[in-house]
Amino acid sequence: MAETTSSRLLTLLSLLQGRRDWPGQELADRLEVSGRTVRRDVDRLRELGYPVESMTGPAGGYRLAAGAAMPPLLLDDDEAIAIAVGLRTAARASVTGIEETSVRALVKLEQVLPAHLRRRVQALGAATTTLSYEGGPTADPQVLTLLAAACRDRERLRFGYQARQGERSRREAEPHSLVNVGRRWYLVAWDCGRKDWRTFRVDRLTRPHASGRFQPRELPAEDAATFVSRSLRARPNRYEARLTLHASADEMRKRAPRYVGPFEPLGEERCEYRTGDDNLDWLAARLTMLGVEFEVHEPPELIEHLQVLAARLARAAQPA
Repeated sequence: MAETTSSRLLTLLSLLQGRRDWPGQELADRLEVSGRTVRRDVDRLRELGYPVESMTGPAGGYRLAAGAAMPPLLLDDDEAIAIAVGLRTAARASVTGIEETSVRALVKLEQVLPAHLRRRVQALGAATTTLSYEGGPTADPQVLTLLAAACRDRERLRFGYQARQGERSRREAEPHSLVNVGRRWYLVAWDCGRKDWRTFRVDRLTRPHASGRFQPRELPAEDAATFVSRSLRARPNRYEARLTLHASADEMRKRAPRYVGPFEPLGEERCEYRTGDDNLDWLAARLTMLGVEFEVHEPPELIEHLQVLAARLARAAQPA
């Protein structure tokens, strides 16, 4: 019984640390206990020194005061390796300064790991090299964490925004989710001024700050990633490409990330694919990374660009 209670206390503490406000009944449902048991567990946390505050109101609830101390970090082997892999490869993410920060975090992690896990993590580091891509948009980690907290806590945001064509505006929005696509981060939110759902490039967003609470709306998509994928496909690009892929639509749906597509069947072994970009180099690279044979039907600028690239690659493949 004592072990069960201790495990439940850790779960309760984790829930309180993960979100600002928790209605008492919701905590009881998550822990699968009665409201009375939740109240007893909260009292135990207070006895252990955790400043759990009670919230007034019709439903009541609890919150963990800011600055509360964390318990010792407990990780099983798989969790520790997963975190180490994530920190080792963090330089590939488009977050400003993440390389140095991830190294500091990895050093701290290795200091508290058991010897057998430390050796595995160090072996992973010795055998792994991460290629860091220069250039391209980067997101400020403080902005990302502020946006993530606003999504979690249902805080309306005001911020400056620079649109694709360069015009600047002030926006007020109700944030839903953050979505990472390649080297770009997008905020999915209800635009209060436009009265519609929008995707905002995080690297074009400036000085966000909270402006009050809101009641969440239903997203007009299965999830935020699907919404961003649809938005990107619907957005006009400078170059719109249409091509035939030498693979079935089913095969391409399995091979490609979810945000790539759609693939329209043209028989058992072929499908049509439409995509676009403002940059021919990026567009050509993405098509090459599909990993199948293809023919480009339009636009002519892309066809000419691929011909130039093909000639360059053919010369590079010539023996010296």
